[in-house]
Amino acid sequence: MPFRTALSGLNAASADLRVTGNNIANSGTSGFKESRAEFADVFAMSSTGISRTAIGSGVKLAAVTQQFEQGNIDFTGNSLDLALSGQGFFVLDDGGSRSYTRDGSFQVDRNGYVVNNGGKRIQAYPVLDQMEGTFNTGSIGDLQLSTTEAPPRASTRVGAQLNLNGTAQDLSGTTFDLSDPNTYSYSTSLSVFDSLGQSHTSTLYFRNVGGLEWEAHMGIDGQQVGGAVPLEFGSDGSLVSPTGTVDFGPYTAGNGSAPLELDFDFSRITQLGSTNSVTALEQDGYASGRLTGIDIDDSGIVFARFTNGQALSLGQVAVANFANPQGLQQAGDNSWVETFAAGDAVFGVAGEGDFGSMQSGGLESSNVDIAEQLVNMITAQRNFQANAQVISTADTITQTIINIR
Repeated sequence: MPFRTALSGLNAASADLRVTGNNIANSGTSGFKESRAEFADVFAMSSTGISRTAIGSGVKLAAVTQQFEQGNIDFTGNSLDLALSGQGFFVLDDGGSRSYTRDGSFQVDRNGYVVNNGGKRIQAYPVLDQMEGTFNTGSIGDLQLSTTEAPPRASTRVGAQLNLNGTAQDLSGTTFDLSDPNTYSYSTSLSVFDSLGQSHTSTLYFRNVGGLEWEAHMGIDGQQVGGAVPLEFGSDGSLVSPTGTVDFGPYTAGNGSAPLELDFDFSRITQLGSTNSVTALEQDGYASGRLTGIDIDDSGIVFARFTNGQALSLGQVAVANFANPQGLQQAGDNSWVETFAAGDAVFGVAGEGDFGSMQSGGLESSNVDIAEQLVNMITAQRNFQANAQVISTADTITQTIINIR
């Protein structure tokens, strides 16, 4: 009977409208992927198969498939907002229950864990060495942001790039005294740090002791450390000796810190012209620092920035992908769960292999095209009306047959 055929058409058109309506409703949902209703015709089967003259029995909803085309990336300025450009999903954990999402709207909970709006924790590779930025890629776990101060680092090496006055007076007849400027030709200072992060002023003193021969002395906080270190320059003004680093000896600050011992690199010191000048003084220590912000690079590495100018790695955001993303099951809250049809999850990091790049400070918008959905809605409405008309026509025919006398 055409009634059942037309009824199946009504149900199909209604399902199409529901799918379209859901797409339109989520046009502003971050990371949402539009769905498409797919239909199949229905034929009555017998033990001998389908007759060549068989007429179809209507239509059925074969599947509602998700379309994983890339959505636009809207920049928000919030460093914890993340967007993937290309393949992959963020990995979430909720008490051992794992899910996947394209919605990168993340925040920090009261315990410092990075979570989504539903409280699910984002998964990341744990850090092995914060300074070197190495990670344990063999396991993933919750990403927790450090709120403690960055530890200090004691200075161990100083590099000096400067020029000494080639016409300096010979002071070999005097005894060096760091408190008497008449006993040295030039001095320059920089800050160094002990193991507790306390700053100390290290001063280098240079004195000419005859032609191309010089002496270097070092003092910290006004106290001389060690003795004289001889410097010898060549006829072209470059340093001939020493060829390696120079150690004046340890300095004890008296504040409980470990003795401060510095290796000085004088290889870039020259004796040219008639002026003393310093180009660079570099040292590798720093004080402790307070947290000032969080940065995430395009490979998902999370950095904590501190007031001492240092950045420590806290973890690397994990990304998952599937052989058949359309096989994932929607679980609500902008997330999916894996199924047998999707295949096993493959984990990695953004920017490597088939995984897309990561953008911090942005969110992937819904890939729903409103204009396209409105056209789909009109089409589904017409289909519904046409099937309703089939029922009306079939009813008229039936009434005509009944009224035959």
